[in-house]
Formats: sequence, C-alpha cells, structure tokens
Amino acid sequence: MDSSEEPKSAAQIGNIEAVKFTTKFDNLIPALTILEKHDVKLSHVESRQSKEFKDCHDFMVVPTTQMNGLQTAIDELRKIGKCVTIIGADIWIPKHVSDLDRYVDKVLSAGEDLEADHPGFTDAVYRERRKYFADIAKNYKHGESIPRVEYREDEVKTWNAIYTRLTALYPKHACKEFLEAFPLLQQKCGYSADNIPQLEDISNFLRDRSGFSLRPVAGLLSSRDFLAGLAFRVFHATQYIRHGSKPLYTPEPDVCHELLGHVPMFADPDFAQFSQELGLASLGASEEDVKKLATLYWFTIEFGLCREGKDVKAYGAGILSSFGEIEYCQTDEPERRNFEPEKAAIQEYPITRFQPIYYVADSFKSAKDKMKDYASKIPRSFNVRYNPFTKRIDVIDGTKGVVTLVKELQGEVNMLQDTLTKIGSFRQ
Repeated sequence: MDSSEEPKSAAQIGNIEAVKFTTKFDNLIPALTILEKHDVKLSHVESRQSKEFKDCHDFMVVPTTQMNGLQTAIDELRKIGKCVTIIGADIWIPKHVSDLDRYVDKVLSAGEDLEADHPGFTDAVYRERRKYFADIAKNYKHGESIPRVEYREDEVKTWNAIYTRLTALYPKHACKEFLEAFPLLQQKCGYSADNIPQLEDISNFLRDRSGFSLRPVAGLLSSRDFLAGLAFRVFHATQYIRHGSKPLYTPEPDVCHELLGHVPMFADPDFAQFSQELGLASLGASEEDVKKLATLYWFTIEFGLCREGKDVKAYGAGILSSFGEIEYCQTDEPERRNFEPEKAAIQEYPITRFQPIYYVADSFKSAKDKMKDYASKIPRSFNVRYNPFTKRIDVIDGTKGVVTLVKELQGEVNMLQDTLTKIGSFRQ
C-alpha cells in the first residue's frame, strides 16, 4: 500500500492473506472440512507445535483468493480452535518517520478530556492547561522543534516532590545503565529538582546517544500506533504534569513518568535496540500479535527487572517513576520469573496496583536476542528493517528487496574485511 494513503490508524486492514488458528492435531481434518464446505481453496498449509498450548498445534492456512465463504468459514473455525487470527495483507505500515504525524492526535484517553475520577476533573484551570499541552501535540509535525513550555510554579512544585523522592532511591534500586545516563541528563538537559526539562533538549541528547528522539503526544495512543513509533526510534512523550493535589499519584503517564522513568534508559544503545525490535515486530502484525507485543512492552520497558551480578535492579519506567513500586519490587512479595517472551506475552497483569509478577532479564543484549527470535516467528508474508539514513521502513517482500539487501550487506562485509586487513598489517 502506498504510504501516501490516509490511514485510520497504523492498523488499517483490508484483504485476508492468511488465517492462523490453534487446536489439537486431531482437529485438522474437521478444520479443513469446514474450509472445503465453504469452497475455500488453499495454496498453503503450515503447522508447528504450539508454544502456548502444549497439547495443541498452530496451523496457518493461506487461501488462494478472497472467497465469499471465507469469513463464514473463519467464524466456524473459532468453534474448534483457540486464538483464531486473521492476517491482513493490507495492514497499513508507516513507511517514513513523518507518517507518525498522521495519527498522533488519535489518543484513546486523557489528553484534554479527563475522566470524572481524575484529580483534575473539576479544576477548570488545570483542564485549560491540559488543553494547552494537547494543542501542542496535535499541531506538532516531524522535523519541527518541540515547542518549549514555561511550566508554572505549582507544576514545578509537583515535579520537585516527585524528583526528590525518586532520586534518593535510584542509587540503590536502579540499573547501572540508568545510573550512568542520569548525571548526563542533569548536566546537558537541565534535570534538577527545581526545573522541568524541555522535550526538545532531551530529544537532541537522545538522538546523539542512541538515535532515539521524542515527539509530544496528547495522551495514550493505541498499542499499535505507539509501538510503530518505536520502530522509528521515536518515543511519544506527554508534556503535561499530574494534578498538584496528588503529586504522588497519577492515573495516566505524565511528564514525570516519561522523563524520570523512560528517558534515561533510551540513552543506552542496547536498550534502544531492544525497544526498536518491539516496534519493528509490530509492523503489519495481526491484532492478536500486537496485543502480545504490547504485553511484552509492559513487562519489559514499563516493569522490567535485570540481573547485575547477584543483585536484581530495575529498568522499567513504571518502577523507576514510582517510589512505592521501586521499593516493593525488591521485596519477597512479588514473584520473579526469567524473561521468556513466549510466556510473558500471554501473562495477564493489573494496571491499578503493584505488579504481582516481574520478569527478570539477564542483560539487555540477552533480552534483545530473545525478542528478535520471538519476532521472527510472528506470521507475516514480509520482513521489515529500519534505514537510519533515510528514516524509512524498508518492506522486504520479494526477490528485488532481498537482492538490494544482500548488496548492502556485502558492502558492510567488504568494509569489515578491509578493516581486519588493516588491523593485521598494523600489528605486524
């Protein structure tokens, strides 16, 4: 699909390319009978042992054409199979980083519209302030400088209360990558108890460190749209701050969560690569697979723990921006599990209380490798890669794309061979 077409979101779906379902192997014949009954002809059938359900197999069938009886057949498959997934050939994929402009205002919640139980719901001044921040996000376009905000005295006071409590806990509980980045943010981006840093300064800092950048957002995006940003190494960040009446509570992400929880980790190259792998895996994936990737995001980027020698430290933003959770996660009350994407992707979790389960990664490199392996198994008829020079997503779906990629890789291999030759000559 041409990237110039206007999407409803990053999930605009058209034709059915394949159907994936999970069931017991004995049900394969009944499943094929259903398809035959509705005159659905197949060009490909694939099966493998299910990793989610030990007594089942995953089957993927590819129809030859878009037949009238296909949807009815799919409905009947749901009666004998688990996790029936429709894989769409026309899921819109943002091709250039500027395509993120198209749906950044399609927020699911928050923004300028607050729920009745929000601390600022009855505060007219606060609501007007939220509208101001929402307008900045809605009007922002790729390539522009992020507008600078003059935060009010009461907003800085709220930031001060949170910043002071959290920074006292970081040395004991935060991972080494976080602790290495935080002093740099203080030096280069104005992080301090009495100053709320500007997104533009932070974005420039991150771009130089790991290639990540920030763009303002009015509130929560859909999982698909948010993950699509990560594919371009773009993090959608809010600029508003929580209501001053409850400085230690927020029902939604705010500038404290983004800047104190997320930003320091995006300065680490390995963590940045891991985050981008999550985003790339979401492009063109089914709704079910996007849901699983969003769950992986929750258990890693939001609430992840990692090993440092004999210790376990926090790297998830939801932990590092909550003085309560940062201490709670180190107690014996929650359960800790080794990070295994296949298991974590289907684990349920609460959103209004401390987490009962945390996943622990051996390292960001290990987590990245496991994530790449998991992503390789997501059923897609194509592959994608990010070109940092053009800031485009290259969709590799045919021999021409593969040939182009091989040529580029050959150039990299030649450069490495030349480098090794020069190093060898120098040492001699």
